[in-house]
Amino acid sequence: QLVWNLHFTSFTLLSCIAVNVYVKVFTNSPFLVCMDLARSQEEVIDPKYLWIGPDGRNLEGQMYVNLTETGKLMVMGFKESMSGAYTCTLSHKIIETMTQEEREVVEAYKFMVYAYREADHAYQVFVRYTTKECELPANSRFFEELKKIINNIISDLTCHIIESSYKCHSFKRPKQGLGHELFVSFQVNPFAPGWVEVCHQVPYDCEDATNTRVQEAKDRIGEFFNKQAYVLKHEFQTVPTIHYVDNSFSATHIDSCRPGFGKNDLTHKNCASCCVVCDPGTYSPNNDVTCQICTRPRVKKYGARSC
Repeated sequence: QLVWNLHFTSFTLLSCIAVNVYVKVFTNSPFLVCMDLARSQEEVIDPKYLWIGPDGRNLEGQMYVNLTETGKLMVMGFKESMSGAYTCTLSHKIIETMTQEEREVVEAYKFMVYAYREADHAYQVFVRYTTKECELPANSRFFEELKKIINNIISDLTCHIIESSYKCHSFKRPKQGLGHELFVSFQVNPFAPGWVEVCHQVPYDCEDATNTRVQEAKDRIGEFFNKQAYVLKHEFQTVPTIHYVDNSFSATHIDSCRPGFGKNDLTHKNCASCCVVCDPGTYSPNNDVTCQICTRPRVKKYGARSC
């Protein structure tokens, strides 16, 4: 897509709009090609390539890049600080068939390359239990015991439950008397004590491993509640005072981003589910999913954790 052309008798400069490219941290970028699709299908005479990185330096000879003789660029071991504009200038000749007149053409290509991470996953879980009455002292004891059981089920995955709570509600169902239920909620979190040591066993970054662990934890908890429903139906002659409400288990997916990263499905619509490095002038100090704007932008780097 050419946005403007400058024509001279022996010199032409073509400039293209920027293309967004997303590279997962600690991996290699795809090859960035210093020509558009149309040019790649044509014969190119005496091509010369000049790649300039985000810091304004010539990338030829840099240890962290793979630059081929045909002008393809790969950035290796990508980090947040490597994000930014990568521009390539392709100069080549066009020779007129009839007159053999040579014309120099210079084409500029720009790539906005962003580091990204996979979002960290957690799950918000909701379940219900029938109880005899809301003021029953056993309700709180039951809740504490339930938390211990669930934490034991998932402790070997370095996961735990946080932000746990319950409320008791009374309700009247058609053609039935007054009933009472405990509405229990908690979050299944993959960052229990010891998670950092587990991450060190994984090459590079550990979001994939962490997300696999919390998925397994969620599945185990779901299986635990399903077994309760089965036991109530098949093994209890007298139903306990506090018992699980069949099919009340639900788990809602929650994403968070590491500090210095955030989501923006407008700016980065081609990587909407990714945690993309915060742009200069923005920052993310915590595990929120949004990069905040600095009130007095002094931050000129990508991936800032503070202003």
